[in-house]
Amino acid sequence: MSPRSGPPLGFAEALDLPLSVDLRTAARAFGICPATAYKLIHLGAFPCPVLRLGRRFRIPTAYLLRALGIEELPVYAVPLESEAGAEARPDNTHPHTTEASA
Repeated sequence: MSPRSGPPLGFAEALDLPLSVDLRTAARAFGICPATAYKLIHLGAFPCPVLRLGRRFRIPTAYLLRALGIEELPVYAVPLESEAGAEARPDNTHPHTTEASA
């Protein structure tokens, strides 16, 4: 049995995945080793749909996130601006206010 291919994915890292991922990345997301992931696929028991492209497997990220219980994406995974960014604005106004609402 082969070891995991790295630490399990964190929440922010999972939200930053491309449209589809390789099997090793999906295995990391579930916290299992790639060998177990391959066994589950061959048994038809992998927790989400898997695409076979030639000899490779790809997992659509939407299915992966759903299987992990992440149904909806947050609007912003990281803060929009830091306090330093607010100080750097010349007029020191909030970016979402308008003159009419100020």
